[in-house]
Amino acid sequence: MRVVFMLSALISVLAVFLICVFLFANGFPAIAKIGAGEFLLGRNWRPSNDLYGIFPMILGSLYVTAGAVLVGVPIGILSALFLALFCPKSLYRLVKPAIELLAGIPSVVYGFFGMVVLVPWVRRSFGGHGNSILTASLLLGVMILPTIINVSESAIRAVPRSYYEGGLALGSSHERTSLFILLPAAKSGVFAGIVLGIGRAIGETMAVIMVAGNQPRLPNGILKGVRTLTANIVIEMGYAAELHREALIATGAVLFVFILIINLSFTLVNRRD
Repeated sequence: MRVVFMLSALISVLAVFLICVFLFANGFPAIAKIGAGEFLLGRNWRPSNDLYGIFPMILGSLYVTAGAVLVGVPIGILSALFLALFCPKSLYRLVKPAIELLAGIPSVVYGFFGMVVLVPWVRRSFGGHGNSILTASLLLGVMILPTIINVSESAIRAVPRSYYEGGLALGSSHERTSLFILLPAAKSGVFAGIVLGIGRAIGETMAVIMVAGNQPRLPNGILKGVRTLTANIVIEMGYAAELHREALIATGAVLFVFILIINLSFTLVNRRD
């Protein structure tokens, strides 16, 4: 069994290595042809004119992900606190499966919900066309909730009971002990849930395509349409060829680097703590 476990771990590492080799081997030549500055900081994406600037898509991904974090993180952490420390057992049997069901809903179903419900609501409430950064952020905020809630709840439940009892012994209420003692004690696990949620948000494709507007231009407001890195790849890969295709693969390499930076930041924060 030790050999089986080792092989399983090595296969996982090998898969990541092969993905890295494919992305970088096929993406770097395109960046070299286009120019790193023009590719990463260029503001125009017009493959028909040999213009391959992905800066609008980089900003689009960052804005949509930041909006999803603003929506999903507070709700997710407070929901995890409720489930771990406040929720009655009878209600927990209903709420917990519902949250897990959210994780199993396909992205296209979320996207359809966004098109039918969120886009008209944003249009009526805030103006604009509805397909915007705000709509995509709200939808992604809901999509990352199961990840944040499940990981954060497990981290909070793993905190030793003595921390809670010590807080009560010092005269703190149940609510204050939960918020100011148990939650900080579980910060590593909670932060891991946030990082996983960010990874889910920045890598989401289908739902974002259906509600974000898919306009490859610099975002100039949360009610304007935007195109993300993942959406750019999916929309154009089907008919891309030669340098255009290589530029899309290079876009995937940039996205992969973003994910690596997020994971590395999490590792460094954990080591410092």
